[in-house]
Amino acid sequence: MRQGATRRTVVTTGAVALAGACIGCGGDSGGSGGGGSDGEELAKTSDIPEGGGKIFTDRKVVVTQPKKGDFKAFSAVCTHMGCTVATVADGTIDCPCHGSKFRIADGAVAQGPATKPLPPETITVKGNSIRLA
Repeated sequence: MRQGATRRTVVTTGAVALAGACIGCGGDSGGSGGGGSDGEELAKTSDIPEGGGKIFTDRKVVVTQPKKGDFKAFSAVCTHMGCTVATVADGTIDCPCHGSKFRIADGAVAQGPATKPLPPETITVKGNSIRLA
């Protein structure tokens, strides 16, 4: 600490420096980022079956189409023990580890042992392109 500097001066200076370093860190608060304003394209709308969905294991996201033209996205990580979900069938997103199932419309638990829903992810649908937001 330099002579004459008080604790308040040092703390304030540090806070200002930290705030300056974080300018531009904020960005979009929704979903897991794909970068940029349009985000990363995950799929074409035609790739997601109506009444079903598709798992993007590398991005840890599952995109569903509960009814025609209504696309949803959720984390592909099971809320029970952290396994990656493996299938989308019969209106549910299914985890292979302990049998948890989640509804394709809202990620809610359809069958335990999981007790928490799959967290939603933010996507945008523009034309026939589905992108992470």
